[in-house]
Amino acid sequence: MKNFTNVCLILITMLSASSLFAQTKITGIIMDGEFNESLAGANVFVKGTQVGTTTDLDGKFELTTTETSGTLVVSFLGFETKSVSFNAATKSIDLGSIQLNPDANQLTEVVLVGKGIIDLAADRKTPIAVSTIKAAEIQAKIGTADVTQLLVNTPSVYVAGQSGGYGDSRITVRGFQQDNTAFLLNGQPINGMEDGKMYWSNWSGMADIANVIQIQRGLGSSKLAISSVGGTVNFVTKATDKKEGGFTSFGVANNQYFKSTAGYNTGIMENGFGASVMLSHWQGDGYNDGTEGQGQNYFISFGYKANEKHSFNFLLTGAPQYHDQNFTKAISTYLEYGRRYNNNWGTLNGVYRTERRNFYHKPVANLNWDYEINDKTSLSTVLYASWGRGGGTGGYGRSVRTSTGNIDFDAIYANNQTAPGGIGNFSNTPRNYVVRSSMNNHAWYGMVTNLKKELSDNLSLNLGIDLRTYNGDHYRQVSSYLGLNGWNESRNLRDNTDLPTSTVASNTVNEGFSTNPWSSFFNTAADNQKIDYNYSETISYGGLFGQLEYAKDNFSAFFQGSLSNQSHQRFDYYDYLPEFSDSKKVSNIGYNVKGGTSYVVAEQHSFYANAGLYSRQPYHDNIYLNFTNALNPLTSNEDVLGFEAGYGFKSRYFSANLNLYRTSWKNRVTSTSGVLTAATTIGTTDLNTGDLVYTSSQNDEQLHSGVELDFVFRPLESLDIKGFASVGNWQYKGNAVQRKFDENQNLLEQTNTDIDGGKVGDAAQTTLGLGVKYKIVKNFSIDADWRNYDNLYANVAANKENIELPSYDLVDAGISYRMLVGENNKNSIDFRINMNNVFNEVYLSEITQSFSSGNVNGIFPANDTDPSYKGINVKNSAFFGLGRTWNVSIKYNF
Repeated sequence: MKNFTNVCLILITMLSASSLFAQTKITGIIMDGEFNESLAGANVFVKGTQVGTTTDLDGKFELTTTETSGTLVVSFLGFETKSVSFNAATKSIDLGSIQLNPDANQLTEVVLVGKGIIDLAADRKTPIAVSTIKAAEIQAKIGTADVTQLLVNTPSVYVAGQSGGYGDSRITVRGFQQDNTAFLLNGQPINGMEDGKMYWSNWSGMADIANVIQIQRGLGSSKLAISSVGGTVNFVTKATDKKEGGFTSFGVANNQYFKSTAGYNTGIMENGFGASVMLSHWQGDGYNDGTEGQGQNYFISFGYKANEKHSFNFLLTGAPQYHDQNFTKAISTYLEYGRRYNNNWGTLNGVYRTERRNFYHKPVANLNWDYEINDKTSLSTVLYASWGRGGGTGGYGRSVRTSTGNIDFDAIYANNQTAPGGIGNFSNTPRNYVVRSSMNNHAWYGMVTNLKKELSDNLSLNLGIDLRTYNGDHYRQVSSYLGLNGWNESRNLRDNTDLPTSTVASNTVNEGFSTNPWSSFFNTAADNQKIDYNYSETISYGGLFGQLEYAKDNFSAFFQGSLSNQSHQRFDYYDYLPEFSDSKKVSNIGYNVKGGTSYVVAEQHSFYANAGLYSRQPYHDNIYLNFTNALNPLTSNEDVLGFEAGYGFKSRYFSANLNLYRTSWKNRVTSTSGVLTAATTIGTTDLNTGDLVYTSSQNDEQLHSGVELDFVFRPLESLDIKGFASVGNWQYKGNAVQRKFDENQNLLEQTNTDIDGGKVGDAAQTTLGLGVKYKIVKNFSIDADWRNYDNLYANVAANKENIELPSYDLVDAGISYRMLVGENNKNSIDFRINMNNVFNEVYLSEITQSFSSGNVNGIFPANDTDPSYKGINVKNSAFFGLGRTWNVSIKYNF
């Protein structure tokens, strides 16, 4: 009996142990619910346990758990997290296909390289005002537009300048222009070092290579000491793709536009290497007269995963292009000749010629190294370089125009034929004319490195270094002599006082240089073939940055800080005696500090508040006066103070974000200098001929405040509704103060102009938008976006009564269809049709010169007989927006 009892106890123990350690195998495949593609690298884990795995290259997963029932949590960056219940009736469960829905506010794919360098909102738990455009939307909607057009369906964003030609658009964020918005490419700053501006023609291939575009309005999440006053725009490019495959695409559009693109990925091979390559070509006549363009784009990426700790990626991309340009003109001119009128071109012997062509080639190279030191510490480093070559053409000398205002190249050629010896100059009668190219060549090298350390379960630290050096060369060369054999000019050289001396330099040039961007990259002019000016600058930058973030349960808080030193030196080889060609070196310290906190209530409601202070160094072009070596003694750092707060709501069907902001910009100074040509009195001081006078202009304050709303509503699986609204109040405060000083910095005169309440121009202060996407059947959808722009003012200097432009509405629409082909439907063909400005709205997109004829706010009363267009004086220089445009594309994925 005792033995029987012992046997029973043993059997019971064995059965209990067998039950306790029973294993359940769970398998399935994770799919993109929008395009029915497998998702490699998705995270799958059993809720409440440490059991988890990631999907393979085909989106498949397999995990083993002792749980017989429970919940799987599936997540993938750029998609909504999904919970899936399981109940193990057997030892093996196949959950089949699990569809994840895209998250409109997150990224489309995992960033494969530079994860610690690329500043993305997802990397920080404390929220900011952010909008994200995914790769699928970029490819679908870009058409023939600049990459800036992809941001128009986000709050507080305005895009202008598109009528200038391919690549000539400008973007403002919360009313701040491009020199006050930071633009990053894979973590590297790409704003111009001299003036902070962006030239989108240099980045014409960005839409082809962008994996994601994220715009962080206001303070943003960037850790660098950069000029993110209005916001930060992150362009994250493709890297070496994990999966083998490729594509080829073709597109056509209005005005003879054509584009072809092809790409191929080897995938990450067994030896850890992989490569991705893409090439494209585009060309078109342009929407407005005389704005044709042509360009290419290349993208080469090599990846190597050495082991679990080290991965590397080398990227080389460039977009050589040329495009002919259109400038703003009086509204009356457009009314006379048509809204597509452009007078920057003409014909020579019946063949089209342009006076204004932009051409540029700017290769960019990145080397990324990601080092997973341990499970708590990682290091990300990027070494980058870019080499820009190119410029813009224009007339140099006496122009002759036809009766319609276009360039009369035949008359110019005939006049040049009369020049003595075939050598043109400004002294011949009549004056001669050549087409010059204003060159802007540069070499830019930099490094950004970031160490991330998990100090505890709740506390993380980022520390980094940002180093850059930039050398720019600026000069003019002749691109076309138009019948001349050469060009001669003379000038008086300057000394260390920055004033012209009696020494005269003269040179004659006789070489012409192509405006082909490929040719200009490899063929630069010698010093003796340069005209008008020839100078360079070296700008060096060194910065330290850090971020500390605490996150526990529903609460998070962060603090960021950076300190930087920026040095400048100018070298003038044309207008100075050789021994005085080098300017004095100038260095300035700048900093920024940012902090914020957030709290989540019931998983659906989140609140945040952030604040930041910037002390920004002056740009190079404001340190040296009038493009000479003369130092501007009046420059100082600009002060920016920002506050923002927000609320977010998220549910299964509806999500929304509400943001409030207030940004103050003070101590903005612009200065010029001049030599008196006659004796005069300024204030109470008598001055003599040759005396140097500095003029400083400063606005007391520029204050931008507003509210922003964006939302996504999915009432049905087949219907997405998105919307946004932003209402801003962007004003000048106080006075515009102009001060004149002598060369000993004695104040001669001060003039105050009341600008309090004057409206900041160049962007609509009120914007509304609504977008709808409906899936008619699987893989077939239609979409449409409506936008309204109001409270848009002229882009002119600060004044009390700025001109307000008429409000306008735009509607864009598109159709998408994906056809699955090939064995097991592994390949696909994508069709896309876009139509922008569907209803052909006629509107003024910007005004650059302000004539109000004494009428309040530029609006004409009923008894005023002066000509007007929609209440705007027709003498104002303006751009009309583009009318109806269309594009069609087809893409084969394999």
